[in-house]
Amino acid sequence: MKYIIAIVKPHRLDPVREALNELGINGMTVSEVQGYGRQKGQKEIYRGAEYEVHFLPKVKLEVAVASELAERAVEAIKSAAHTGQIGDGKIFVLDLGQVVRIRTGETDSEAL
Repeated sequence: MKYIIAIVKPHRLDPVREALNELGINGMTVSEVQGYGRQKGQKEIYRGAEYEVHFLPKVKLEVAVASELAERAVEAIKSAAHTGQIGDGKIFVLDLGQVVRIRTGETDSEAL
């Protein structure tokens, strides 16, 4: 099993969700986060005054998948989140040791 964490632009959330749904992945956790990478923030103008924004709004998706589905899930996220602009995001893939569904007690792939 794999645990996939993706940081993407907020307006790309729906396309990513739809791409994952097409693969049969319909459970995920989504958090609104802030951060920066190589772009180091950006300059904004508000009421004529210029100021620098150091942390940009992003969306963090977390999804657990079977190992054989992980590569396709990463490709789906990458394709759906891609804009070609700086700040498109990152995808992290981690090994997942155990999953337990609290309601039924199912474990591992049955719990996904």
